[in-house]
This record gives sequence, structure tokens and C-alpha cells, in this order.
Amino acid sequence: MNEEEILQLYGLDPDTKHRERIRELLQQEIENQKAVDHEYLKTLCIMLFCIGNVEDTGLIWKAKRKNQDTSSYIDVQLLCGAGYEKTVTYLEQKDGDEAGEQLNYLRQCELYDFVDFSKEEWVSNYKQYYDLS
Repeated sequence: MNEEEILQLYGLDPDTKHRERIRELLQQEIENQKAVDHEYLKTLCIMLFCIGNVEDTGLIWKAKRKNQDTSSYIDVQLLCGAGYEKTVTYLEQKDGDEAGEQLNYLRQCELYDFVDFSKEEWVSNYKQYYDLS
């Protein structure tokens, strides 16, 4: 599957009933070490961002950390589909090194990447990016 097919199937802002399937596809793509084009991976992350479940931040973090290319290709804002504050609070309450690393990363990015953060604006920009406006 590619980004065009997944967008046709679920849309950029999918119904929450498709969340688990999108999560499965993203996990598969994270594990796919042969993938060189990361547009599909990014599209799946954007879809989860649009759904806005705070628990998806960890999976999106794994996608961002897959390799050096995805680290810069997956926007840090995609970690906060539930909102910046809600995501930080969630990570503060979660145990584990990965949650701690993600929390530190978000705090480092706060002053630069989350000034006037608006999920709606980001979704609108992604719709333009995919020519879905």
C-alpha cells in the first residue's frame, strides 16, 4: 500500500473506528527496513495525529525514531494530536525510558515548534500538502 491508496481508503482525517488498523499499518511500516520512501509512514502518522488519541504518541515517536531520515521527516507536532499539554501530562505519568526521552524532546522543542500550536492549522496544512482542500 502507498500514501495515495491509504488516503483513498480512510481519508486524511479518518473515523476513529479505523484507528487500530492504521496503528497496525504504521507498526508494519516501522518494522519494514526495506522502505526508502517515507511518505507512507508520514501519512499514517498524520492520520493518527488527526484522530488525536494521546496513546498514539508513543507509536508516532517510534516512527520518528526509526532512522535518521524519519527523524527529520516526521514533524514533531505529529506527536501531539491530543494537544501539547495533554501529551506532556500523559508522558509525565507514563513509566519507561522511551516516554522520558520523548518528554525531554518535546520540552526542548516547546519554545520553537509549539508557539501558537494549532492542531486545526496543521491539519489544514496537511490537507493542502496532499491537495485535499
